[in-house]
Amino acid sequence: MMLRYALQTIRARKAGFLGAFLALMCAAALITACGTLLDTGLRGTIRTERYAAAPVVVSADQYVHQTTVKHKKGKTKVKHKAKPVAERAWLSADLRADLARTPGVARVVPELTFLAQPLNPAGTGGRTAYGHAWDSAALTPYRLTAGSAPRADGDLVIDDALAARAHLRTGDRLTVQSTQSPRSYRITGIATPATAVRHQTSLFFSTAEAERLAAHPGQVTAFGVLPAKGADPAVVRQAVARALHGTTAQVSTGDARGPVEFLDAATARTRLVSMGGAMGGTSLLVAVLVVVGTFALSVQQRHRELALLRAIAATPGQIRRLLGREALIIGVAAGSAGALLGLPLGGWLHSRFVALGAVPVTLQHTVSVFPPLAALAATLLGAWAAARIASRRIAGIRPAEALAEARTEPTRPAWGRIAAGLLLLAGGVVLVVVLTSLRTEPASTPVTFLAVVVLSTSVALLGPLLVKAAALLLAGPLRLTGQGGRLATANLRGNATRMASVVTPLTLLIGMTCTVLFVQSTLGDAARTQAREGVTADWVVAAQGPGVPGEAARRLREQHDTVTEVVRTTVRIGLDKYPAQGVTPTGLTRTWDPKVTAGSLHDLAPGTVAVSELAADQHHLKPGSTLKLTLGDGTPATLTVAAVYARGLGFGDLTFAHDLVARHIDNPLASSVLVSTTRTQTQLATTLREFPGLRILSPAAADSLQADRQQANAEVNYLAMGLVLAFTAIAVVNTLAMSVAERVREFALLRLAGATRRQVLRVLRTEALSVLLLATALGSGIALAVLTAFSLGMTGRAAPTVTPLLYVGVVAIAALLALVSSALPGRAALRVPAVTVATAKE
Repeated sequence: MMLRYALQTIRARKAGFLGAFLALMCAAALITACGTLLDTGLRGTIRTERYAAAPVVVSADQYVHQTTVKHKKGKTKVKHKAKPVAERAWLSADLRADLARTPGVARVVPELTFLAQPLNPAGTGGRTAYGHAWDSAALTPYRLTAGSAPRADGDLVIDDALAARAHLRTGDRLTVQSTQSPRSYRITGIATPATAVRHQTSLFFSTAEAERLAAHPGQVTAFGVLPAKGADPAVVRQAVARALHGTTAQVSTGDARGPVEFLDAATARTRLVSMGGAMGGTSLLVAVLVVVGTFALSVQQRHRELALLRAIAATPGQIRRLLGREALIIGVAAGSAGALLGLPLGGWLHSRFVALGAVPVTLQHTVSVFPPLAALAATLLGAWAAARIASRRIAGIRPAEALAEARTEPTRPAWGRIAAGLLLLAGGVVLVVVLTSLRTEPASTPVTFLAVVVLSTSVALLGPLLVKAAALLLAGPLRLTGQGGRLATANLRGNATRMASVVTPLTLLIGMTCTVLFVQSTLGDAARTQAREGVTADWVVAAQGPGVPGEAARRLREQHDTVTEVVRTTVRIGLDKYPAQGVTPTGLTRTWDPKVTAGSLHDLAPGTVAVSELAADQHHLKPGSTLKLTLGDGTPATLTVAAVYARGLGFGDLTFAHDLVARHIDNPLASSVLVSTTRTQTQLATTLREFPGLRILSPAAADSLQADRQQANAEVNYLAMGLVLAFTAIAVVNTLAMSVAERVREFALLRLAGATRRQVLRVLRTEALSVLLLATALGSGIALAVLTAFSLGMTGRAAPTVTPLLYVGVVAIAALLALVSSALPGRAALRVPAVTVATAKE
C-alpha cells in the first residue's frame, strides 16, 4: 500500500519533488564522472606503438619494493608494497645473450630510448620526440620509403610525419637537441611505420651515435623479443621469464607493453586513481550533505500532509516507509538520468586533463558499467538515508504535536540535532588542529577539504540556532529599513529551520570555493618566496626547449663566471617520494642560499646529500647521518648527510651533486643555470649565441616565469574541484528556489493584508541578503580557519595567501545566485492572484 501511495504522491506533487530530483541527478552525474576517472586509472588501456611488431618485450623493473614481516600471536604476516620510480630504469645489455639462447626466440633487438628534440620552426605537432638506434626500427617496424639507413655519426633518419610537417627531404640538415649539445645532422632517410604511430616522433641514429646520446654504456632501455616462425608468443614469454629468473627484469606481452613504452602514461594511472578517488570522496560527502538538506526541506514543506496522516492513525513506521519509498523512486529516476549524464561529463573531464598536461593522451579513457552502477547505488542509498534522517522528527512525535507544528516551527530546541552538530564541530576542530602538523601536500590536501565538509555539516545541524542568533544581531539594522526589515526579522526568527536549509549550501559554496582557490596560492606563494630569497645569482639561464646543455655552462665558466647547473628529479626514501635537485657544488654558495641550519654546503659532493628540515625530521637525520635512498631511475644509493636547510618548499627536500643526479634521469639537461658574474645580460647572451632557445633572465623575471608554471599546475586542481563547486552552486539555486516556492500562500496573505508586490519582493530580498551575510561569515570563517592551519603546517607561518579581489568575486557570485534564485520564484509566485491562492485548497 505504501508503494502505491508513494507513487500517487509523486504524481500529484511533481513540482515539490523536482528539487530532490535535481539534487540527486547532479550528485549521480558527479559521482559517475569521478568514477570514470578512477576506472581509467585502474583499467585504462595504454596501447603500444613502437613495440607493435615485438610480441614479447623485456624491460627493467620500474618500481621500488618494500617487504615487511610482522610476527604476532605466533603468526607471521608478510606485506609487500611497491611504488613507481620517476625516471626510466635501464637493463644490463648482457642479458641479450641469455635471451638469444632461449628456445623459440628468433631475434633479440636491443632498444635505446632517449631525449631527441628536433629544433625546427614547425615543431613536432605536440608529439614527444625520442631518439633510437636504427637497429631497433624493426620493433615497430619502420621501413625506409626514401634514402638510406644512418651509418655515420652525423646521419639521421626521421619519420614521415616529421618530414611532412617540417617539409624535410633526404639531404637536408636538421639540428637536434639531445642529451648533449645541439648538433646538426644530415637526413639520410625517411621511414614510415607499418602501424599507426600517433603519439610520438621517432628519430633514428647510427648505433654508435645512439649509444653516445643515451649516455648509459652497457645498458639498454628494453629488449624486443621476436619469436621464431610458428612459435606461440605465450610459450615464448614463459620461456623468456624462466631464462630471466633471478633478475629484476620484467616480461610484458599484449597491452602490458604500452606502459613499458609510455612511462608517463603508466605514472598517470596512479595520479588518476588518486585524483579520481579524492574527487569522488569529496563529491560524495558534499552530495550527501546537499541531498539531506534538500530532503529535509521537502519533508518540512509537506509537514501538514504528513501530520494529517499521523492524525488518521498512520504509524511512525508507515510514515518512514512512505518517505523511504518516495526517496527510492526519485533516486532510481534521478540516479539513472545522472549516471547517463555523467559518462560524457567524465569524458570531457578526461579531455580537459589531457589538454592541461595532467594526463597523457596515450592513456585512453575507459568507459564501463561500473561507475554508473556505483553512482546509482550511491544515489539510492543517499536518497533513502536522507529520507530517513528527514522523517525522524515527524515520525517520532505524537500526532497532536505533528498537527500543531504543521503551521509553525517547534519552539523547543532539538537537543539531538544540537548534540550532533556540536560533535561534528568538535570533529572539525580536531581536523583543523591535525592539519597544522601535516607538512606534505599529499597528506594535507584531503584533510583540508574534509575539514571544510565536516565544519559545513556542523553548520547544517546547528543552522536554526545560528539563524536565530543572526536574526537577533541583525534586528536593529533591519528595523531601520522599515516595515520590510521588521517582517524579514520575524521570518528569520519564526522560520529558522527553513532558513537554515538555505544557509548550508551557501556556506559550503563560499567555504569550499575559498579553500580551493587560496590553498594553491598559499602553497605557491610560500614556495616562490623561498625560491626568490634563496637565489642569490645575478642571472638565470632558462631554456624554451628541453633544457640548458652542459656545454653552455662550460662556455660561461670559461669566462670566469660562477655557474650552478640545476637538474630536477624525484627520489624515494623507502617508499616515500621527495622532490629533489642536483646542483653544481663548485661556487654554490655564491649563487644559492637554501638557509642552512646545520652542516655546510661546502661538504656537498657525489657521495653526500643536503636535506630539508622536513626530510630531516621525518627520518631523524643530521649532518653525518647515513641516508639510504633510491634515485630517480631505481638505482639504490647510500649517502652521507652534509647539511640541513630550511627552504625545502622552494627547492625540494633533497639536494645532490649535479653529476650524481644527471646520470640517473631521462633529461640530464639543466632546468636552469644560475650565474654569478660582473658581466651584463648582453655579454652573457653573446657567449651563448650558438645555443638556440636559451634566455638570460634576471631572478625577478625567472620568478615570474615560475609563477606562470605554478598557475598552469593550479589549473588542474581548479578543474578537479570545479565540478564539486558547480554542483554546490546548483544546490544553492535549487534550495533557494524550493524555499521560496513553498511560500505562495504566505505571499498571497501579505498581498491581501495590503502589501504591494514591490514590498513583498523587498522583504524577500532582505531575507536573502540576511541569509547571505550569515553564510558569508560562516563560510569565510571556515575557510580562514582551514587555510590558516594548512599554511601553518605546510609553510610554518599562519599566513594564508588570500587575493582580496578574488574573495570579493566569490562573495559576489554567491550573492548573485542567492538574489536571482529568490527573486525569480518570488516573482512567479506573485503573478497568481492573491484571492485565488488564499481560497485554494492546500
